[in-house]
Parts: sequence; C-alpha cells; structure tokens
Amino acid sequence: MQIVLRDSNQGPFLTKVLDYAQAEALLDEAQLAEIKSKAVLMSLKLADKFYNKHKMHLLENAAFDVIGVASLGLMSLSNHDLAQALKLIIAPNGIVKSFQKGWSMLSRVSKYKLDGKSVYGDIDPMLLDKISTPSDADEWQGWQSYQDALLEFNREESIVGLLKQFYAQTTYDPLDILSLESVFAEVVLYRLFFGPVKVRPDLKQRVAKIELEDVWFSIEHIDQQIKLTLSELPSQLAETIKLELGKYFTSGLLRTLTFAKNYRELRLQDVSPERLERFEYKEGLTGLLGWPVYIVM
Repeated sequence: MQIVLRDSNQGPFLTKVLDYAQAEALLDEAQLAEIKSKAVLMSLKLADKFYNKHKMHLLENAAFDVIGVASLGLMSLSNHDLAQALKLIIAPNGIVKSFQKGWSMLSRVSKYKLDGKSVYGDIDPMLLDKISTPSDADEWQGWQSYQDALLEFNREESIVGLLKQFYAQTTYDPLDILSLESVFAEVVLYRLFFGPVKVRPDLKQRVAKIELEDVWFSIEHIDQQIKLTLSELPSQLAETIKLELGKYFTSGLLRTLTFAKNYRELRLQDVSPERLERFEYKEGLTGLLGWPVYIVM
C-alpha cells in the first residue's frame, strides 16, 4: 500500500499567509478579526453586485470567489512572498486592494472569452470558477489557471497585432479559433509571393499570375523571409511569435510552397473548382502551414 501525504501548503494563498502569520505570532486576534470582517463584507457586496437575480442566495459562493480572487491578487502584489504578503494584508484595506488586483488580472485575460453577458461582469465565468476556493481547500490551482489564461490571452493579443500590421482586414473574431503560428505563416507565405503588401483573401487566385522562383524553394531562403517579417514587428510581439513557432515551422512552409507550385499548375490548366478543392483537401489532411482556409466564392 502506498501512502500519499497531502501538502498543507497547496491551499489558497490567502489562507497560507494567515496560517504563516499565526504560526509566527505576527498577527493578533483583533487584526485577524478585522481581515475576516472585511472579507465577509466584500462577499456581501460581490453577491449583491453580480449575483443579484442569479444566485444572491448562494452567499457561500461569493465568499469562495473573494478568497480565490484575493489570493490571486495577493500573490501578484507580494511576488509569492509570505512575509511581504502579510505586510500588504494587514495594511488598511489590504484585502480589498488584493481583491481589486486579482479582479483586474482576471478581467484583462477574459477579454476574448466573453461571448455575450457574464454574471460576473467582465470576468470569464469558467475562469472565475477555477480561481474560486474555500479557505480550507487542500489544493488550489488558481495561480496556474490564471497563468494558462494569461498565455492564451497573450497569443490572442499577438494575433490581433499581426492582423493590424500585416492584414488588410484587421477584425478579429475569437470564434475563428486561429493559431498564432498559422496566422504568422500566412503572412510569411503571402509576402514571399507578393512582396511587402497587406495580406488579402486572394492568394489562391493571384498565385496563378506570378512566377515562383527556384531560389524560394530552400530552407535558407524561407528562414530569411521569416527573419525579415519578424524584424518589422515590435520586439515583444516578435519574441512571443518566436516562442510559438514549432520545430518544423520552416520545413512546413517549404512543403506548403511545393504544394502551391502544384496548385498553381492546376489553375493554369483551368481545371474545375471541384478538382482544385479535392486536391487542396487531400493535401490539407496532412497540414498545409500558412495556406489560407477561407472559401473563395
């Protein structure tokens, strides 16, 4: 039989800070009562503001939300340091400021996740559910859940940045479920074909009107094109994209370039749209990095 020991330090950060303070005799009963009193008041206000007509009767849920969101904000403000967190939490309105910080963090990363109204205003309900926690929880994954949401938010912000800089149509719809790698790949491919112009949904037609140069069909040349495109971007966005690019990004573009050559020959032969579609579908099953997926009517 294997015995698994629970780590008491895996609970919500706010609880960890209070436990640390009591263990080190750094917090008296009056201070603890003040913090708890403010937390209860915040729970009441949160329930009244966001759960009214939805779940005002579930005050306990509001309390769990306060603990989770305040833990998140406190971790950020204190850089995960218990002693620093204690100084913050015993300061006037310390728990309020921690909650406000956590709420603003969640609000920011929820930007592309809200499809319609949320009970929680500008917070993604699914994300808040992952952050919310009772004070005595054995395990709290709120910080990691936030980090995952932040990573996805940064990807989507980077896609928006690419669209604004390189595309003629800059509107972003999160429901399109675009990947940062695929959007950047289309930019590189389009600009390789047509030069430093805005990307438009016309590649499949225009590819028949250009000459594909032999020098393009090499890893070295595609790498140069990638570096050139990255050099035109703000440094932070360029670094984010570099981290996103897969191991076979360049070779994937070379494969797509070879496909484009064959696709171009079929268009020059004036084959039927159905045949073009079958050819495209067959090749697309194994992945055509950077090849546009729009439907040309």
